[in-house]
Amino acid sequence: MSNRFIFSSESVGEGHPDKVADTISDAVLDACLTQDKYSRVACETYVKSNVAIVGGEITTKAKLDFVALAREAIREIGYVNDDDVFHADRVFVNVYVTQQSPDISQGVDARKVKGKKTAEQGAGDQGLMFGYASDETPELMPAPIMFAHHLGRKLTAIRKAGKLAPWLRPDAKSQVSVVYENDRPIAISNVVISTQHAESAPHSLIEEFCIEEVIKKVLPKSLLTPKTQYLINPTGRFVVGGPQGDTGLTGRKIIVDSYGGYGRHGGGAFSGKDPSKVDRSAAYMGRYVAKNIVAAGLASRAEIQFAYAIGYPNPVSVYVNTFGTAKEGLTDAQITHAVESVFSFKPADIVKQLNLLRPIYGKTTNYGHFGKSDKDLTWEAIDKVGALQKAVR
Repeated sequence: MSNRFIFSSESVGEGHPDKVADTISDAVLDACLTQDKYSRVACETYVKSNVAIVGGEITTKAKLDFVALAREAIREIGYVNDDDVFHADRVFVNVYVTQQSPDISQGVDARKVKGKKTAEQGAGDQGLMFGYASDETPELMPAPIMFAHHLGRKLTAIRKAGKLAPWLRPDAKSQVSVVYENDRPIAISNVVISTQHAESAPHSLIEEFCIEEVIKKVLPKSLLTPKTQYLINPTGRFVVGGPQGDTGLTGRKIIVDSYGGYGRHGGGAFSGKDPSKVDRSAAYMGRYVAKNIVAAGLASRAEIQFAYAIGYPNPVSVYVNTFGTAKEGLTDAQITHAVESVFSFKPADIVKQLNLLRPIYGKTTNYGHFGKSDKDLTWEAIDKVGALQKAVR
């Protein structure tokens, strides 16, 4: 008997309030790392109406103009229209930044202090992280989230080009529902796009445009069927959007940022955090490991979980789950053993192996932190395939 189900994932555009906040936080992080690669950054941003609040704990030698950084990030997103309440040149930017707590710092630093069990660099916090990969798409990502991201990227590319649809505005969301049979995508049942638009654009124009110029140009034709339902701006109107219409806060789109709910998430946000924070760096490491497991042909799906104690370098647990898809003759325990022999999960080793002390984080903010082909995003490399194959022999 076949196992048939529908799974949905969503993505959001650069102008979504939460992504505006993420973009500003990652812009601050990149600015710090550009001047001082050892910066400790935990930057949170809140946006609403015509206000942006940038706060957090930052210890750095960098000299920053937080107001200018926020305005430039907002300008790049596209909030520059005359009718924007949240406008790059008019937004009020408030800054509330202090240095990192010395109690946290001594746990992270590679030095011996009273009460700390090791002189090695420790994890910046306790917590659990997951990494996931699947062979159902070329990116080795779940199909629903990748399809939703593709729609969002296409909308943004059209909007920023400015000619084909000048009525498009920055705030947008997409959602794709994929029909699975025996764990393989066989069709798309529903596609939802909600895009902010100028007052002058009629709903009929928006609907036809999104179906013909976005959905049908982006999603696999083989998965779109006569039964596929298209829901475009289903409320009928989306003029008021962005921080004018809703509040935005750094770190509220963690499922959009990772696997769309198909792979689990440990709960820690990514944006605005330097790589000493395992919420970010270890989640990237998890993706790196899971992707190499699948690319090596050890399983068609793989999820890894590991967890840390603050100030302690070694993970307190490592667990690989292949959901019954492991190559014949292999067990999850054998794959876990191979993973532990090939990879180091110490925070300092993760940072070094993935080359994370660089201003690359603006490239991660929108349309997922995983599944991109940019060579700067080193956790997408599949350079450990041979080592894993050898380790399980």
